[in-house]
Amino acid sequence: MAAQVLLLEDVEALGRSGEIVNVKPGYARNFLLPQGFAVIADKKALRMQQRLQEEREKRAIVDKKDSEDMASRIEGKTLTKVVKVDQEGHMYGSVTSTDVHHLLQDELKIQLDKKNVALKHPIKATGVHTILVKLKEGVTAQFHLKVISEEGFKAMSEETAQ
Repeated sequence: MAAQVLLLEDVEALGRSGEIVNVKPGYARNFLLPQGFAVIADKKALRMQQRLQEEREKRAIVDKKDSEDMASRIEGKTLTKVVKVDQEGHMYGSVTSTDVHHLLQDELKIQLDKKNVALKHPIKATGVHTILVKLKEGVTAQFHLKVISEEGFKAMSEETAQ
């Protein structure tokens, strides 16, 4: 039997604040209610719903503007990640969404969650890869990640020094 809850916060893959959704009782009891993401949908909560939806609409405008600003800073950039490779050119390990997240924070000074970096699989090969970043309110941005070996990076540094 499903439990009806009123969402107080946006919950990915479930809904936005101000919406009434049906969830499994265990999910509501063990996650949504203790985290403060939702309340049980009773008469008091239904009165609160209109106010939450109005606040959500105002916040959506601000979030969209912030996301578009962030997307313009990311779009079309090329970042470089130096990795270790063996003699045959195979990478030790891989480049994960966490690595890309830290690179965005360090290089572009952009604060976002690592879940915003949309990597289907970790990168296991050197070369240029297109990375998609999903921001709030459906705004997306793409940038290029150049994965190069330490030897390639040293050679590139020596060329620019001359």
